[in-house]
Amino acid sequence: MLSRFPSESAGAVECIAIIELGGGYRSADLTNYFRQLRLPVPAVAAVSVDGARNSPGGDADGEVMLDIEVAAAIAPKAKIAVYFAPNTDRGFLDAIKTAVHDRLHRPSVISISWGGAEETWTAQSLRNYDAAFQEAAALGVTIAAAAGDHGSSDVDPNDTKNRVDFPAASPFVLACGGTRLEADATGISSEVVWNNNDNWATGGGVSAVFPLPDWQKQMRVPPLDGRAGRGVPDVAGNADSETGYRVRVNGRDVVIGGTSAVAPLWAGLIAQMNQTLGKPVGYLNPLLYSRAAVRATFHDITKGNNGGYSAGPGWDACTGLGTPNGSDLLAKLKNPTARGGAAAKPANKHKTNPGHRSGAKPPKGNP
Repeated sequence: MLSRFPSESAGAVECIAIIELGGGYRSADLTNYFRQLRLPVPAVAAVSVDGARNSPGGDADGEVMLDIEVAAAIAPKAKIAVYFAPNTDRGFLDAIKTAVHDRLHRPSVISISWGGAEETWTAQSLRNYDAAFQEAAALGVTIAAAAGDHGSSDVDPNDTKNRVDFPAASPFVLACGGTRLEADATGISSEVVWNNNDNWATGGGVSAVFPLPDWQKQMRVPPLDGRAGRGVPDVAGNADSETGYRVRVNGRDVVIGGTSAVAPLWAGLIAQMNQTLGKPVGYLNPLLYSRAAVRATFHDITKGNNGGYSAGPGWDACTGLGTPNGSDLLAKLKNPTARGGAAAKPANKHKTNPGHRSGAKPPKGNP
């Protein structure tokens, strides 16, 4: 659940950055989609990184449109900058760095729906990407990343080993997990951990690389092989394709799910909060964990599992702190006494293989 979003500003002067490693968007689809929603058609700019461009016409278009349409529906007045890069280690990293340091568009939040199992990355890549996320934290830019779509194993088909997805595993990234949300005419009727029991479920677990951050030490993060590590995810949102997001792609309406919808959902919320606060929330993780009043704004998901981990009271390795009441969260962030926690320091692919979407639950389409 992401309820009661603040609406005073709708992100009017903010820019949301979206990282894409393939596919593209068509302006006609965006115009049609937002006119149907009776929302302003967003100003979308395509930024070329390392020679890659907006190239609609392939399978990845649905994921590109999901990112843009979800983020812009939440923050309809925000500008959207889409950074297209080659699906390589260098291309992915260059896209992130370009967005973080873009002096033209100046994004205050970056949405990443690409990633892969932590163990598939080289140590050098992990260091390089994490350094880029630290730079973002220092500059006040929030990074929201999908936590993965293959449960606690983070691979397809699932196995019995627990892994987390990177970049979501970086302590300088807001890791976004998934729920299944059901509603009726009276409102939300239930919300549980997203797990279809068919290899598709929210990612989440404990990092084998990054140590347990200070701001998570009171969260009872379970050890991994006897070692304390960074817990994933931090937050959550609706991700089940059965309760998913209707988007417009190449002239067709389709419904798509996955945690790659949750990252732009949170990016839109953060853009709204940045606009209302008059300054970026920046490195958000310590702020969310360090004050009980802030944590109390979340809807705690206590039912369901992602394979290796089960939901329960408080933080868990399925849905993190839960899903927020947007207006209450904003109110607590407006209050300086609720801003505890100092800022700390801050895809997907094998070393030589191309990356994949963290959230890639296949769409269901209507002509």
